[in-house]
Amino acid sequence: MLVSVLIDNIKDFAPIIYTPTVGLVCQNYSGLFRRPRGMYFSAKDKGEMMSMIYNWPSEKVDMIVLTDGSRILGLGDLGVQGIGIPIGKLDMYVAAAGINPQRILPVMLDVGTNNQKLLEDPLYLGLRQPRFEGEEYLSIVDEFMEAVFTRWPKAIVQFEDFQMKWAFETLERYRKRFCMFNDDIQGTAGVALAGLLGTVRAQGRSLADFPNQKIVVVGAGSAGLGVLSMAVQAVAKMTGKGKTAAQNFFLLDKDGLITKERKSLDPAAAPFAKDPGQIVGLREGASLLEVVKKVKPDVLLGLSGVGGVFNEEVLKALRESESSKPAIFAMSNPTMNAECTAADAFKHAGENIVFASGSPFENVLLGNGKVGYVNQANNMYLFPGIGLGALLSGARFITDRMWQAAAECLASYMTDEEIQKGILYPSINSIRHITAEVGASVLRAAVAEELAEGHGDVGPKDLAHMSKEETVGYVSRNMWFPIYSPLVHEK
Repeated sequence: MLVSVLIDNIKDFAPIIYTPTVGLVCQNYSGLFRRPRGMYFSAKDKGEMMSMIYNWPSEKVDMIVLTDGSRILGLGDLGVQGIGIPIGKLDMYVAAAGINPQRILPVMLDVGTNNQKLLEDPLYLGLRQPRFEGEEYLSIVDEFMEAVFTRWPKAIVQFEDFQMKWAFETLERYRKRFCMFNDDIQGTAGVALAGLLGTVRAQGRSLADFPNQKIVVVGAGSAGLGVLSMAVQAVAKMTGKGKTAAQNFFLLDKDGLITKERKSLDPAAAPFAKDPGQIVGLREGASLLEVVKKVKPDVLLGLSGVGGVFNEEVLKALRESESSKPAIFAMSNPTMNAECTAADAFKHAGENIVFASGSPFENVLLGNGKVGYVNQANNMYLFPGIGLGALLSGARFITDRMWQAAAECLASYMTDEEIQKGILYPSINSIRHITAEVGASVLRAAVAEELAEGHGDVGPKDLAHMSKEETVGYVSRNMWFPIYSPLVHEK
């Protein structure tokens, strides 16, 4: 009955099984522990993972969410306590994508922790040792991936909450070998791109004007760089000019504006580093306030993990934006790490803004009976559809084109009337329908890229001959739904 209650009341329960409550659970997991859920692979299990995988009682597994606990939300290294994240994500797969709960698998890869507080906690459940690094670390992940896809070659693996260096490393290492994706890099990017495309419409422009938007991104971690990468790809696709696609994007980290003069420039951030000659009046390491005043951005997007970094001065400076309706995306999770609250955004940046956040905030009551709408730019809009679409298409890999298709599908879901009110994302109450549409768009992209191998009795040729409406119907019909037999029969 619990699954049915969750599906029927997803808007009320999402903040409990998912962001932000799941962060609090992870912080206190060892003290709350009652029974194991999912599988725990320790670094000491090296050489035994294949036999362990074959000990899992389910004959078939469709969705696996994997974490090493190294960067849980914006809370940092929580070690083995991060298992709460895969559990919460898979609850969303069941509720939103209709994945059979008997075919899901949350996984914790315990390679130690660098959190000294946890190492000294007598209740801590994980390995009491520093994290493995380098080839020693990668060999453990390699063994896990080989074991999983040996037993379940059609499964989808979602990497979740890995620290930045391993998030990018593992994505590039496995994306063309296995059907996998990284939600922090690609899921966050897809949802943000959908919001950015909606923002263009909210500002009274056509989507073709997206390449002209000036966007300041605060946070050069896996999520921030993922957003930039996908947005730049979208611009390149629209303009056909890959070399200049990043010219209207500005990236900042804890040391300020990132330029090519930065010493020890992170290779992942290098493609977005500015040439100082291109930005008159801005220097290497310029503060956020300086950048906002000089650039006058159309969008201020935060994935910094630093609560309150969009302070009163920064928000007031955004009033000078050249846009008629500047947008603020305070996307860091959980709530305490949001770059600003919705109330502060409307108070200091003005009532004529578009606002989105990663964690839920209440709509803001403005003067004259108006409402400042809060959009939750949450990955739950995309990752269930990505997983379901990849599964039902039998995709060999999950590509950038599939992510672009998913983001564009989500962006087009909203009506012009809703967009003009500043509503960028649909109600969570519609999550199953949204997921069906997104999943169908992913399926069609897989077919177009000739990566679809079919699912069950439906072969690749059958998928190729389906219309857009038929693909949505196919995806919807394949969503699992709980059916409970009555305990008492009426006479």
